Amino acid sequence: MSYERPSWDEYFLKVSDVVAQRATCDRGRSGCVIAKDKRILTTGYVGAPAGLPHCDEVGHEMKEVTHEDGSSSNHCVRTTHAEQNAIVQAARLGVSVEGATLYCKMTPCYTCAKMIVNAGIERVVCRKDYHASDATKRIFQKAGVALEIMEEEVEDYENQ
Repeated sequence: MSYERPSWDEYFLKVSDVVAQRATCDRGRSGCVIAKDKRILTTGYVGAPAGLPHCDEVGHEMKEVTHEDGSSSNHCVRTTHAEQNAIVQAARLGVSVEGATLYCKMTPCYTCAKMIVNAGIERVVCRKDYHASDATKRIFQKAGVALEIMEEEVEDYENQ
């Protein structure tokens, strides 16, 4: 059996899976890697702000959101998303992510998408799609952020 070396996209997605093991919210339990020129700039995982109680310790802080089309979805607002944490970590460390690629578990939410655009990230690679990704796809297209979804599957988790 011959060994098949992973592509750079596969490699960074696998690293984001390892980063996700630190996540403190079992809804999605995702991680993120921001890389440029084949080098990791920063990582982040989903969790409560530093020093505050985590979902895994005290439970979720759920909010129901009603969308323009009348549909609704549930969101845990105790946590900061992996993508947000990776961008914030870069800011804290003084690391520019302009022109970088962001790797994550599923298509980023709309709030994360806006942060990605404003941070100057040019490409997003995710393993699966997010059930509410239409707004993200629109803003990425308008802003010129390339989006690549590796698997044609929507990420599924409890109480979506």
